[in-house]
Amino acid sequence: MNKIEPTVATPTTPTEAVIVPPAPSMAEIAAARASEAKPAEPAAASDPRKLDQLSRIEEKAARIEEKFARYEAVLTRAEASLERSAQKVDLAAGTMDFAGLREELSALRQRVNSTPRFGALLLTGIVTAVLTVILTVIVLKSGVPGVLPPILPR
Repeated sequence: MNKIEPTVATPTTPTEAVIVPPAPSMAEIAAARASEAKPAEPAAASDPRKLDQLSRIEEKAARIEEKFARYEAVLTRAEASLERSAQKVDLAAGTMDFAGLREELSALRQRVNSTPRFGALLLTGIVTAVLTVILTVIVLKSGVPGVLPPILPR
């Protein structure tokens, strides 16, 4: 097999597009070589060892082709299985992220809904001011026994 060394020089026209055909599989290569091989000339009937050796070589080649075909099928199934697993993991990861976001948003919505609005805050302020005035007037009129005598007349 001849080894092709890469070139370092740049192409003369940079706009040329190089189209590389896909690499054939091992089974296709073996089938092409088998079809290209010239049929062996039948050995003389007087030399049975050559016929026996040729038949053993053909059997070995057939077994090797079968092994390559089996390995290729196994690798194809493994690749498909790996692809399905990757898709399932991506789907599960996406689903988990959305579920977590939904939970966080619903918790935040509940906290916002439980806070008092402007009307409730205004009412609380008014009630607090009125109660403070009333209690202050009561304390000033009746006093606190032992601490403060009554200041306002009754």
